[in-house]
Amino acid sequence: MNSKLKNLSPKKINYKELLKPYLRNWHWFVLAAIIGIALAVIKIRYSVPQYAVQAKIQILEDQNSTSELDVFRDLSGFGGGRNRVEDEIEVLNSRSNMVQVVKQLGLNKRIIAMGNIQHSDMYQYTPINISFLAPDSIVHRAKKEFFISLKSDTSFEMTAAEDEPALVYLFGKKIPTVVGDVVITPNIVDFGPYINRRYKITVNPLTAVAEQYQKKIKVSVTKEESNIIALELEDQVIERGKDVINALIFNYNQNAITDKKAIADRTSSFIDDRIASIYGDLSSVDDSAEDFKSDRGISDIGTQTNLNLNIGAANQQELQNASVQLDIASSMKDIVDNQVGYELMPSNVGLSDGSIAATTARYNELAMERKRLLESSNERNPIIVNLDQQLAGLKRNMQSSLNSVTNNLALQVNSLSSQLSRINSRIYSAPKNERALRDITRQQQTTEQLYLYLLQKREESQITFASASPKSKIIDKAFLANNAPVSPKKTIILLAHLILGLMVPFSVIYAKELLDNKVHNKIGLEKLVGDIPVLAELPKLSKKESKLILKDDRSVMAESLRILRTNLDYLIKAKTGPGKKNVIFITSSVSGEGKTFVSTNLAMILANTNKKVLLIGADIRNPKLYTFLTNKNVAVLGKQKVKRDIGLTEFLYDDSLSPKDLVHSMLVHTNNIDVVYSGKIPPNPAELLMSDKLKGLFEEFSESYDYVIVDTAPLFVVTDTLLISQYANHIIYVTRAGATEKAVLEFPLKLQEEGKLKGLSFIVNDVKDTNLGYGGKYGYGYGSSMKKWWKF
Repeated sequence: MNSKLKNLSPKKINYKELLKPYLRNWHWFVLAAIIGIALAVIKIRYSVPQYAVQAKIQILEDQNSTSELDVFRDLSGFGGGRNRVEDEIEVLNSRSNMVQVVKQLGLNKRIIAMGNIQHSDMYQYTPINISFLAPDSIVHRAKKEFFISLKSDTSFEMTAAEDEPALVYLFGKKIPTVVGDVVITPNIVDFGPYINRRYKITVNPLTAVAEQYQKKIKVSVTKEESNIIALELEDQVIERGKDVINALIFNYNQNAITDKKAIADRTSSFIDDRIASIYGDLSSVDDSAEDFKSDRGISDIGTQTNLNLNIGAANQQELQNASVQLDIASSMKDIVDNQVGYELMPSNVGLSDGSIAATTARYNELAMERKRLLESSNERNPIIVNLDQQLAGLKRNMQSSLNSVTNNLALQVNSLSSQLSRINSRIYSAPKNERALRDITRQQQTTEQLYLYLLQKREESQITFASASPKSKIIDKAFLANNAPVSPKKTIILLAHLILGLMVPFSVIYAKELLDNKVHNKIGLEKLVGDIPVLAELPKLSKKESKLILKDDRSVMAESLRILRTNLDYLIKAKTGPGKKNVIFITSSVSGEGKTFVSTNLAMILANTNKKVLLIGADIRNPKLYTFLTNKNVAVLGKQKVKRDIGLTEFLYDDSLSPKDLVHSMLVHTNNIDVVYSGKIPPNPAELLMSDKLKGLFEEFSESYDYVIVDTAPLFVVTDTLLISQYANHIIYVTRAGATEKAVLEFPLKLQEEGKLKGLSFIVNDVKDTNLGYGGKYGYGYGSSMKKWWKF
């Protein structure tokens, strides 16, 4: 691109010029703002309001270990850590918990009162009750809608689609549908206000509704490291929102209590089985002691020596403890080996091995989680399969641990029995009856001790688990957080629509300016052409305005032409050298940019100064002077007759014609000008213009006239103007606002740099009033109205 065009960017950003296109179209912004606000008002008017319902609960942490299992602390069982609030949030807002809530409240079935534009949900106070007779498994998976219109207090119309014909039914009768039989009954006494009103009944899958509420409800910690959880739900029905949150908290607590009671019941069942077995052993031992004493007539036996008794008692005590542990471990092992499925296991029944107790607690926790998930899923669920794998692994660990414990306890019992045998060998020196009675007595004491121990633990277990507390404490039940709806947010909607409305005209104008590659006024052209002068800008004329100015014309067009005349005089005076330097070529890039218009009016405005002006039509391919100088506004001076068929072309062909034969003196309105027409259109215009006769023609006219205005051919289309440009002292290049592309200006600038165009200058034609530069802003406005203050 031409170097002058490359360096035309202004040094400073002219913010006023940047804002000018937007300020000029301010009325579009006002209209867009009004439309945006109107749309916002309509949206607010017909949007269903949403209300925020909130609640707060406190997660109760277990102290030391799980508080409900403190009764087994001495058995080293049921150990556990403190509750993690993050985990409890996930449990609270779990899918299974929300499915329970939807099922309890029947949220998958809705009754909607139909309106012309806005519909409203009916939750508690509905005119009708709907009962589905199909099994819950069918209703909970169904997706269907019905339309009902109440006709009287005994009948109603029902259809499956809005455009289908309705059938009349009676209240209380079975109605067959795709989801099974439905019974609709009245829920009010007075049907007057509800007659002919239309209602839509929708049935949606239970899990789908639960997932929707799971996404809508917000569960969060009020403060970092706090145990207080806030729940929030936005719903168009306030009571429904309260019921959902309250039911969610209730189910959360109830599930926790149910889990704890399930462990307690399993533990109690295990203890009851052991008590029944030990009770039989105790009765048998008591019968043996009774029979032994009766048969032998023994009432009292003396004690052995203190040494043997002390050693035997200590050894016996160890053997008893080991036997108890072995018995419990064996029973636990039998339960684990014989268990089918993933039922809960007895938790911490007295084994001293802490790893077995911890494994049992983890197994029960996963088994309860599996059981809860199966309520809303099936065994093929990937989560269930994962839990099954974990449970199987834990079960294998327990079996391995129990095998190891029973083997160790068996070895310990055998060792203690051997020691006891050696001690008893010394005691057997006592009478046989005393030894046998002592054995029976010891067995009796051991069995009785275990029996009493288990009775005590069973009572403690039932008392403790019966008073098990929930996981959370309700701080605030569900309440309306704000009396005003949280949605729609009027301020935000109004602001958003206002901004969106303003963005539409802004985007259009910005895109238009961004894609614009046209010249629009003098200021823009000056930035493009750099140091080359821009003589004037000519305003756009309306259809009613004359294309030729008058002598005393005070229009903006006339004033613009006077500015052009003044600037042109400065250029002529600045030229040095021999001759008048008054030959002025008017050209442009393409046809239709106003060359002939500028040429004619420039000749008119120069003639106003009583100067001799000659207007030459040098565009011999497409002459346009005839369209401007018509019989309506032209009068021939003297007795000569205008011969438009004799012009420049004839002069170049016919050597007998002199330059004076071509001149036609005319009175255009009140201005005297001489005109040389282009003549007939020749077959070889380029070759004709290369004639040497043109040089003498222009030299003679230059000396005879003050101004010689030459209307030439478009420079970008044909070569005619370049062929005769050597005879021009000044070349005025006409650009048309909104039509001449900026890239086109590279062509004349390049020709000027190469020396092919001399005395190049520019003007802008057909400029809109809103785009007028200096002249439009600072003109006095003779004969025309002044611009309003809001026009830019």
